[in-house]
Amino acid sequence: MAIRSLSKVRSFRSLFYSLYNPVSLRFSSVAQEQFDCPSPELVNQISRILSDHRNPNHDLEFSLNTFSSKISTNLVEQVLKRCKNLGYPSHRFFVWAGSIPGFQHSSESYRILVDILGSSKQFAILWDFLIEIRESRQFEISPEIFWIVFRAYSRANLPGDAIRAFDRMVEFGIQPCIHDLDQLLYVICKRKHVKHAQQFFDRVKHQFEPSAKTYSVLMRGWGDIGEPSKAQKVFDEMLQRGCSVDVPAYNSLLEALCKGRNVDEAYNIFKEMGSKGIEPDACSYSVFIRAYCEDNDLHGAFRVLDRMRRCNLVPNVYAYNFIIKKLCKNDKVDEAYELVNEMLESGVSPDVWSYNTIMAYHCEHTEVNRSLRLISIMEKHKCLADRHTYNMVFKLLIRVGRFDRATELWESLPDRGFYPSVSTYAVMVHELCKKKGKLEEACRYFEMMIEEGIPPYSSTVELLRNRLLGLGLLDNIEILADKMALSTSCSIQEFASAMRGKMNPGRSRISEESDIESD
Repeated sequence: MAIRSLSKVRSFRSLFYSLYNPVSLRFSSVAQEQFDCPSPELVNQISRILSDHRNPNHDLEFSLNTFSSKISTNLVEQVLKRCKNLGYPSHRFFVWAGSIPGFQHSSESYRILVDILGSSKQFAILWDFLIEIRESRQFEISPEIFWIVFRAYSRANLPGDAIRAFDRMVEFGIQPCIHDLDQLLYVICKRKHVKHAQQFFDRVKHQFEPSAKTYSVLMRGWGDIGEPSKAQKVFDEMLQRGCSVDVPAYNSLLEALCKGRNVDEAYNIFKEMGSKGIEPDACSYSVFIRAYCEDNDLHGAFRVLDRMRRCNLVPNVYAYNFIIKKLCKNDKVDEAYELVNEMLESGVSPDVWSYNTIMAYHCEHTEVNRSLRLISIMEKHKCLADRHTYNMVFKLLIRVGRFDRATELWESLPDRGFYPSVSTYAVMVHELCKKKGKLEEACRYFEMMIEEGIPPYSSTVELLRNRLLGLGLLDNIEILADKMALSTSCSIQEFASAMRGKMNPGRSRISEESDIESD
């Protein structure tokens, strides 16, 4: 829906006009000092209002008006960051804040909103927004803003629109340079639309001076889709055009060849690098570690790792993670722990992916104590567990009947800096519904989710309703539906009818979070 369709909100043209008012600027400089550090509670309150008013028909502005005297640029930034997945209400919040007399948005707020609108695929509003910015001259549109647009279109699998956005840069007073082209090619290739990237590059390459980075992006892209011969062709063109070839360029070719199962050819090129005055780096070796792991050759992977040690090269977390994954797959979890310890001793911090790989092994093998101990290890080494970590552990604890440990872990989540989202609540409800005599507890977690203002998955509503219906607990269904109808969240209110069986809310939200973390 375009900006002009928001009848209850002032247009951007009037918004930007008001921002040019000198009185506005004076107010802004004083007010910002007063509200420079908004309280977390205030950020939470406004974020909750945006979450509760997701539908275009919800009267968001009316609910926000009580906070108009507390608005500051910092507060707006914090709310936008918190609500990055709420495209439409975030945009309305931005316009509402800008309509407050004397308020002026920061450059960062503009950047965040462009990212939000792109991520939520609100492209019509996004372009209206950019045009209004251009006409108002309130905020200078930089190439980096267009990089965000490129990324948004690519994530939406719209490479043609990303390319058209590149062509439109001149409309906004920006003459594209090679760095802009590199960014466009990178995001398109990252989504495996390499043919689109190559075709566009071939069309415009004579307008720019492509660098080794430009060619590296294309080589890596061809490698990702299993076309090593195309990557080799790009490498040869780079040499023919006299580009200065660097280590990353060679690494891109090595990676493309290895992904195409041409490991021997890649190794021959690897050996030639030294003779050409180019010294392989840690990433060069990591390419072969990945290749050996994918070929289930742990011995070969460790052989490369030993050679790196002799060359005083420290593998990156990316290389270590491949070996950890393969060790766990081969039931060598103790060796995976040894590798994690080596990482720590070498100054390489394991990431959440490193630990989650091991956590998945413990959960698959019903190792309750070791899974809980691993969370403590993560905390010790300053690696915050994410929703995947906790979802795996909760599924394990409920599956084996350790409800006491599940409750204990749940109650400790705030102290661990983790606040459950809909996926974690869904895991609790769905898993408890599978256990005899635990339906009441499943309802309790569902109520907690509703009280937190978190809209449930439609599959969760359907599952809980069917379980209660099967036991003839019609009163319980009505109690839950009443609580949902009284929620401050309009989205939750709409689910009340589904709980009563009067409508099917349908499936969405990334296919119900991959069927509740893959049941």
